[in-house]
Amino acid sequence: GFQTCVLTNNWVDDSAGRLFTATLMNLLRRHFDLVIESCRLGARKPDPEIYAYALDALRAKPQEV
Repeated sequence: GFQTCVLTNNWVDDSAGRLFTATLMNLLRRHFDLVIESCRLGARKPDPEIYAYALDALRAKPQEV
């Protein structure tokens, strides 16, 4: 089978609307095997580090994704 992953550039939301953002992220997590958020990792697209992290987390090779 296939694994699905969301790789997103985002930030820690400390605004008044953060409940909406948190709720949205929780809803997304239910539909994907993995959600990688740049703000939690400390790297963002197009930094190769975030892609290497995703490949490692998925236990996949670049040609497989």
